[in-house]
Amino acid sequence: MGKPRVLVVDDEPFNLDIVAEYLDELDYELVLVASGERAWDELCHPESSYDLVLLDRMMPGIDGMTVLRRMKADSRLASVPVIMQTAATAPDQVREGLAAGAYYYLTKPFEGEALQTIIRSALDDLRQRREMRDNLKDHATALGCLMEGEFVIRTLEEARRLACFVAMLSPQPDMLAMGLLELLVNGVEHGNLGIDFAEKSRLREENSWDAEIERRLALPENQAKRVRLRIRQEESRWVFEISDDGPGFDWRRFLDFDPERAFAPNGRGIAMSRQISFSSMTYLPPGNQVVVTLERHPILH
Repeated sequence: MGKPRVLVVDDEPFNLDIVAEYLDELDYELVLVASGERAWDELCHPESSYDLVLLDRMMPGIDGMTVLRRMKADSRLASVPVIMQTAATAPDQVREGLAAGAYYYLTKPFEGEALQTIIRSALDDLRQRREMRDNLKDHATALGCLMEGEFVIRTLEEARRLACFVAMLSPQPDMLAMGLLELLVNGVEHGNLGIDFAEKSRLREENSWDAEIERRLALPENQAKRVRLRIRQEESRWVFEISDDGPGFDWRRFLDFDPERAFAPNGRGIAMSRQISFSSMTYLPPGNQVVVTLERHPILH
């Protein structure tokens, strides 16, 4: 991916200037617009494309929620991540935005470091999705013959490769890859390496998450820990069982989008997987094993 192209939408010129100043040191191509109408014109222009939209929620005319809903209803724009910047932080308002597809939130007024962190997080997620989508094209479809199998991984890179490979079982492989990757990564970083939600937020803010993952993987107590993915084919569905060697966690807090976590750079992966990737999701106590299912369809060649 080249220089990320970011559309910034805010009806207050001062706020546009602040965002531009905060992001000036980063290698982004910024396009600044002052209304929802201008934003929609930019997004719909046949020769323009954006990697991320930083969207003000409350604007006269076409507001941020309307722009967001239009984007998610358009197949060309649906996968573009949206960061909703807002002073409207009531739980119901946050839930409305999450349900519409704003998985990243920024509270007004915000500091430059917070803005940079949430943008890095959203662009990292986008980059991973694009890499998975590209890698899917290289995999054979012989997986359709699989009746039952087990895979064992240890690292995040192994998790990415495995998610891409197994995703060929679905007619929408990018969606399955994203969901499996979230659960496999959770097994590595949280289950086996003991990095909880608060610590991951801090590491993402410090831009030191990758280095900490590598450090913990090298510790003697983590050398033998693995994440296992078991797959079996049933009459009308695929069943995936993912387990790790950790002590488990209280998964119930993460099954739905929580407004209290909406403004963090992480913590939405399980809820996203449950909502868009799988037919069902069931965690087994103490929380180090999850079973997800997917309706079985013929694999597309």
